[in-house]
Amino acid sequence: MSENSKTTITCDICGKEGAKIRFVSKSYGRGPTLFVIENVPIVSCPHCGESYLTAETLHEIERIKLHRQSFAEERSVPVAVFA
Repeated sequence: MSENSKTTITCDICGKEGAKIRFVSKSYGRGPTLFVIENVPIVSCPHCGESYLTAETLHEIERIKLHRQSFAEERSVPVAVFA
């Protein structure tokens, strides 16, 4: 994705200018199959409150998940359960 967090773009949901790119961590799976991808760019709109992934980002996530063994590094992460 070529936009950076300071670039404003038009929201695909409401059509208003001013949406920004934010970078988040996304998790997939659970337990021993848990996989986390960091710095995932999402489009976030202050007007309609929606956040979404672009098609380009979704394709890259699928590519990373498919080849996770070559991209991922093992880390120990504390996990809490909301109860």
